[in-house]
Amino acid sequence: MVSPEASLLDYGCGRGHDIQHLSQLGVRAEGWDPVHRPDGRRRPADVVNLGYVVNVIEDPGERASALASAWELTQRLLIVSARLGSEVQLGDYEDFNDGCITGLDTFQKFYTQGELRAWIDQTIETRSVAAAPGVFFVFRDEALKQSYLSARYRRRRAAPKLRKSDVLFEEHRDLLEPLVGFVTDRGRLPAEQELSETEAIETVLGSLRRAFSVVRRVTGRDQWDQIRKQRQDELLVYLGLMRFTGRPRFGELPADLRLDVRAFFSTYRNACQLADELLFTAGDMDMVSTAIRSARVGKCTGNALYVHVDALPHLEPILQMYEGCARSYVGAVNGANVVKLHRQEPKVSYLCYPRFDAEPHPSLLGALVVPLQTLDVHYYDYRDSGNPPVLHRKEQFVPEDYPHRAKFERLTRQEERWGLFDDPRSIGRRDGWLRALAAGSVQLRGHRVVRKKGNFRQPE
Repeated sequence: MVSPEASLLDYGCGRGHDIQHLSQLGVRAEGWDPVHRPDGRRRPADVVNLGYVVNVIEDPGERASALASAWELTQRLLIVSARLGSEVQLGDYEDFNDGCITGLDTFQKFYTQGELRAWIDQTIETRSVAAAPGVFFVFRDEALKQSYLSARYRRRRAAPKLRKSDVLFEEHRDLLEPLVGFVTDRGRLPAEQELSETEAIETVLGSLRRAFSVVRRVTGRDQWDQIRKQRQDELLVYLGLMRFTGRPRFGELPADLRLDVRAFFSTYRNACQLADELLFTAGDMDMVSTAIRSARVGKCTGNALYVHVDALPHLEPILQMYEGCARSYVGAVNGANVVKLHRQEPKVSYLCYPRFDAEPHPSLLGALVVPLQTLDVHYYDYRDSGNPPVLHRKEQFVPEDYPHRAKFERLTRQEERWGLFDDPRSIGRRDGWLRALAAGSVQLRGHRVVRKKGNFRQPE
């Protein structure tokens, strides 16, 4: 959302450190602050950032005025962020007005996710979008809003590999590769204005359709059919979740999304009807539980499915929609790389394992739990825990093309041979896992199991 092409105003910029950093990145950033930069220029900008400002304003009227003033200066996007109560331990803070006084004798207003969203929406009479816990986007530009929201549910796809050689394809490979990239991303042929190489392709091969038939001849049809189905599912998830933020009229969609809808569903009405059916299905816990049991990726336990965030696009649409309901409320959870989809009650948890790739059995740093019925978000902090939960069998969490999957699988096979998983209930936390290693007289060296000195026992 922030780029060198867009102007940015940091409204309440403090001493201006963010402005300096953004300027070094080539962003046209300016700032104003009533205390530290009262002479800063407050003028309209493409993007206005109201970052952790409203939570330090004591007077509710002044707080609302700051939000309204920032919105008035916004041309495309307003970013509003504030502290959430789930992030902090209140400790000895003293209640004051609708907030509290901190140990530094400063005012803080701690919000819930729902409270912050409702206050933003009511104050400036619009509908915000959750970007992350405590961070909301408010769009002036409806097309930009829909492009952002639809991109949340897009998966990165690799182009199908060549199955056989073809003289015509090899001769014009450089010309055809942009077409391959477009269809891989969108699942459909481009309109004439969507691909800069269209004229050159038509001159050489007659039409985009004929050119793509050459591509299909060397890759096979099945992979492209799968890509088309994936893109259809992405659009249904996106349109279904738009029920929460206000589904746009067809004419408010960006041009590329309008072309997608026509290509896959003929009419917007058909697309919305199918999206609603999928959304309502995701609210049926029996169907969610069935989908979890049959999931082809992720680690399924008695009460949940655990998946790495890279595996989310590989889930069935009903489970993508289920997780999307939580994400539409809290946005992207910074640092969360494992998602827990509960199957006995409507709830999604976002788990943070900072050293997922580096450590053979990473420890849980924190968990954000989103109950979908009450939306009473809770955060559980394990940073100071002496015995945090740890992960096993990491290959089950990730998709087949995950870069480190083979290494994870090799470690699991070794641990199975040494009998380290014989008592799974005792190894879920770090202390129990260390006891299992000690009992087996083995240790881990990277993602390998090695004997301790003096251990002559052979793995089974």
